[in-house]
Amino acid sequence: MTTFLLNDRTALDAGALTPSLSLSEQEKVRRVVVTHAHFDHVATLPFFFENVYGRTDQIDILAPADVLTPLRKHLFNDTLWPDFSRLPSRQHASLKFRPLREGRPYCADGLTIMPIAVSHIVPTYGYRISVPGASILFSGDTGPTRRLWRVADETEDLKAIFLEVSFGNDLAPVARASKHLTPSMLPREIGKTRRKVPVYLYHMKPPSLSAIEREVAALDIDRLEILEEGQTLEF
Repeated sequence: MTTFLLNDRTALDAGALTPSLSLSEQEKVRRVVVTHAHFDHVATLPFFFENVYGRTDQIDILAPADVLTPLRKHLFNDTLWPDFSRLPSRQHASLKFRPLREGRPYCADGLTIMPIAVSHIVPTYGYRISVPGASILFSGDTGPTRRLWRVADETEDLKAIFLEVSFGNDLAPVARASKHLTPSMLPREIGKTRRKVPVYLYHMKPPSLSAIEREVAALDIDRLEILEEGQTLEF
């Protein structure tokens, strides 16, 4: 259940947005950037809008159009959940779907956000998030990919990479079929960029967590770190 909070006002994915933040913290969030429409990345979006409904300012959901389309069609559709892009009215909606273009930066609240297409079984994007003098790179859900690493090479002020690893090595066939990564795939992936920055690992499937911890440790790569829930990092 993936959620990262950036500078208090921008969330990246909403798999666990509402259980991770207090109501007062949720009220500060102005936008949610979405990597893709799989449920573990958007599950709490409906409850987030329920919790903050009635605010005078509009909340944006940002992603490329092929990610926003299934959210409109299958989630905020007035059947599974109310369409907050029309509530309380179209003229004064509490939700705005804001499409981003792959490779095009978008600026908001001091952040520059750029989507990067990655390799997953549905349209999925990693993101480069930048402030003056510092950038971080999020992989989104992905199997082996290339564009992400080209962007890393192009980013002179890159401070960290956040990279998914979902399954232990024994489930490599499942990882390949579902386009995810295992620990054994990590050295080749991070070797695709010349940037030697810390790499934070996330998206571990619970049944594979113990195996992933052992297998990542066995790689003996100092700059790999497995993230923990509630961890705060500053760049």
